[in-house]
Amino acid sequence: MNKKEKRIVALAAAFALIFGVAPAANAMHIMEGYLPPQFCIIWGVICIPFIAIGYLSIKKTLAENRRAITILAMAGAFVFVLSSLKIPSVTGSCSHMTGTGLGAILFGPSAVSILGIIVLVFQAILLAHGGITTLGANTFSMAIAGPFVSYGIYRLCKALKVNKYVGIFLAASIGDLFTYCVTSIQLALAYPSENGGFIVSAAKFLAVFAPTQVPLAVIEGILTVVIIIGLETYAKSELTGLGLVKGGEN
Repeated sequence: MNKKEKRIVALAAAFALIFGVAPAANAMHIMEGYLPPQFCIIWGVICIPFIAIGYLSIKKTLAENRRAITILAMAGAFVFVLSSLKIPSVTGSCSHMTGTGLGAILFGPSAVSILGIIVLVFQAILLAHGGITTLGANTFSMAIAGPFVSYGIYRLCKALKVNKYVGIFLAASIGDLFTYCVTSIQLALAYPSENGGFIVSAAKFLAVFAPTQVPLAVIEGILTVVIIIGLETYAKSELTGLGLVKGGEN
């Protein structure tokens, strides 16, 4: 790690320490029992094909490169830690970083559906963060929609020859923000406004989320870049196996 990269890591760590550690709160992704039963079932069914594809994706990746399991576990831990730091937001939900952009960049978006649902189950059972009945909705927003957008942004930036670290930052931060756009839509569908219906309700949820989620998305983008720099320094062979680093490229 050169002097410039060390300075970036130090600054990002200080920034995250000051602004990223949220106080403990009795808030959830979408809390247990908050969605009507029909919405819980619908979102759960929608998630099934993504989870099946994600399982096959991880199985294929590990069959081709067994050493990738360490990086996969790290990506899952990153999701767990970041999404456990929560700030109270609209009733029945909260704002927090997702951490899913990193996994999407490293393993593709399908694999993150498996990491995400594992994290969400553990958080629901052990931390009362989220819920079992709302597992489908939370999985779709955080572990499916967000990662697919992150991966799409990352690939687009790569195709446009945008600086790699700028592309990673944009992928992680925009994916995080999109997760909350989807959460707002989910809440608006379940609870449309009496005056204005779904559109007005979605706008209200987005407006309440924005003040806390925008800075958190920026922090997540910075942290994701820092993690990638660290992996390029200390786990270059594993990243080469995943196709993120080629030959002598840093």
